[in-house]
Amino acid sequence: MTPRTDSLTVEVVDLIGTVVVRYHEEYEHAAAEHSLTGAQARLLSLLSIEPLPMRKIAQRLKCEPSNITGIVDRLESRGLVERRPDPADRRVKLAAPTAEGARTAEALRNSLSFAREPLGKLTAAERALLKELLQRMLGIAPE
Repeated sequence: MTPRTDSLTVEVVDLIGTVVVRYHEEYEHAAAEHSLTGAQARLLSLLSIEPLPMRKIAQRLKCEPSNITGIVDRLESRGLVERRPDPADRRVKLAAPTAEGARTAEALRNSLSFAREPLGKLTAAERALLKELLQRMLGIAPE
């Protein structure tokens, strides 16, 4: 299928780009409020969903495993992350948030008002439609 280059598509792409830039700016600011880099904050947020081995973290964050080791080391030295054996394979170490790390990840999530406030102006039906459209754009099966 040929990509569309009509003016509406161009405008939508520009709006998506603006949303992405503003989200990253706010995320970096929120991370800095907790004395974290953006990468540290993203890793901590990811681990707050589930503990993961280093290679899976690298895959999900699309970076080199050696970079992940350094980020986990720094978060671990601050008491936000710990390494623990994987119950399914004790040779594998999982990175997991400590209680303080989970609280910090939650505080980060709660401080990201940029998207939440404008989304609050949409009706529940509009938010559901936006979610469905974004899932379709990303090839994610609807829940």
